[in-house]
Amino acid sequence: PGDVCGGLPSSLTPFSPPSQGLVALVTGGGSGLGRATVERLVQREARVVLLDLPTSNGGQLAQELGDHCAFAPADVTSPKEVGEALAVAQKKFGRLDLAVNCAGIGIAVKTYNSKKDKVHDLEDFQRVINVNLVGTFNVIRLSAQMMSQNKPDADGHRGLVVNTASVAAFEGQVGQAAYSASKGGIVGMTLPIARDLAPLGIRVVTIAPGLFSTPLLAGLPEKVRNFLGQQVPFPSRLGDPAEYAHLVQALAENPMINGEVVRLDGALRMQP
Repeated sequence: PGDVCGGLPSSLTPFSPPSQGLVALVTGGGSGLGRATVERLVQREARVVLLDLPTSNGGQLAQELGDHCAFAPADVTSPKEVGEALAVAQKKFGRLDLAVNCAGIGIAVKTYNSKKDKVHDLEDFQRVINVNLVGTFNVIRLSAQMMSQNKPDADGHRGLVVNTASVAAFEGQVGQAAYSASKGGIVGMTLPIARDLAPLGIRVVTIAPGLFSTPLLAGLPEKVRNFLGQQVPFPSRLGDPAEYAHLVQALAENPMINGEVVRLDGALRMQP
């Protein structure tokens, strides 16, 4: 109820949790979509715990970004290591308002390759599921526990979780059985987790990006990258990670978006 066109009620000031400021955890924050998200949040005076593998560029990036960013080396599949990363948020910044799940891996393997008489390795399938799906859930469950301690705002809001799926969750290509299954799992658990956490005032939203200019595609020849970009109806190019980060900010600013999967793909529908 109230003014439909006049903006948010005063109790829901965008992007401004209680006076200490927004505190975020971003997994996979050392590169790609995660890095762009970390940079955008810090530019807007948020404080960020950057979670990534010890071998990543996360430590260097956090150092470059200064006091508003702390690096937490961790594997998202490890309850202990994710717990330690959240402890960094608590000790350094005093709270957690936003968790963004960007960590993920991908492989391209056919279920059965008749030309090579090769069956998809089961351990490879399980590894992708474990990192992308189980790792995402691990971060969600532990972040929700910490967010539940926040003092709610006037609308009862305590926090937000943003997950990263993929258009492959809906139109998986040849060789994407493992990757599509992992991302489809993230899509499938978005609404039930949003319902689980609704009584606590914690929202859960998933972004499903299309073709983005990330390290995954950076190794391809420019000709191939241009070809991929041309498959996108409009704008006919690869997405910029900054556009993903912008959407994360928009989700943080709009308290009514919950339990939803948002495609960020320029109207792309992947061919086989």
